[in-house]
Amino acid sequence: ANMFAVAAKVSAVVAPRAAPLRRASPGSKPLRSPLRAPARTSTVASAGKDEDLMEQLLAMLGGNKPGMVTEKDALPGRQEEMRVSDKHFVLGNSIKTFPDNLETCVFATGCFWGTEKMFWRVPGVFSTSVGYVGGFTQNPTYEETCSGRTGHTEAVQVAWDPAVVSFADLLAMHWTCHDPTQGNRQGNDSGTQYRSGIYCSTSAQFLMAKASAEVYSKALEEAGHARSDITTEINGPGDNCAYYFAEDYHQQYLAKPGARPYCSAQPTGVAVPADFLEANGAKLSAGYWAKYGPRPGCTIQVSNEPVPVEEALKA
Repeated sequence: ANMFAVAAKVSAVVAPRAAPLRRASPGSKPLRSPLRAPARTSTVASAGKDEDLMEQLLAMLGGNKPGMVTEKDALPGRQEEMRVSDKHFVLGNSIKTFPDNLETCVFATGCFWGTEKMFWRVPGVFSTSVGYVGGFTQNPTYEETCSGRTGHTEAVQVAWDPAVVSFADLLAMHWTCHDPTQGNRQGNDSGTQYRSGIYCSTSAQFLMAKASAEVYSKALEEAGHARSDITTEINGPGDNCAYYFAEDYHQQYLAKPGARPYCSAQPTGVAVPADFLEANGAKLSAGYWAKYGPRPGCTIQVSNEPVPVEEALKA
């Protein structure tokens, strides 16, 4: 009886919203190929109860998605690197090589299309790219990653100038542009390839990222968010942080002609506490986040252009 009650709730609440999101059949083109992707809108299922109901139903039916693939069961991949254009479609800079004064880190917040757009708009960011990280398969394809058999999550590599924007600022973007409590999913996107993650290039980044997770968890709890336990994977340098470029058509996808806007991210609307940001050298003010930061719901209905430094300083 409980199973049917949960199923009825899921049908009433989730199905109408999920209807436009057709899943690819075996052997079809990649779900988000620019040529074959379904016409998705920016409307997504709400966080919290909808996902919890779905998880309950899947568990009762024994159909819940498995966890992380083991290294021995992961797909082998290949030595050949993915061929991508080296020029950022929006910023015009290289996505592969960076000046020595820049820092890099890889962030995962669900579907990498919207994640990349939110980061390339931050003043001081030199370049972004989308790819796969945190798994076992060398140079995976999009289809392989979506199979759940690589262990990778969709992610964005960010290169920035620390004289203009700090790592604390980028952590603020990471935490606020999605819901980091959803485990192996983000909104309608479900699977280990959509898990939240921060893959650091330095020990200092790792320590700050860990500290920020504790602070943000407390902020979620105090704000009365449905969940406050952070599920974000945070790895330090050398701890399975190898980053592999995604296919060229995924790079800066949302800025390209003919792109279909799709966003399954579910920002919580809870800000990273200002005292933490100030104590860790943040350069962007609360006014910046109020004007340019993510909003609850979709994150992509904003300009493709980066926020000018002078405008950021005025905010």
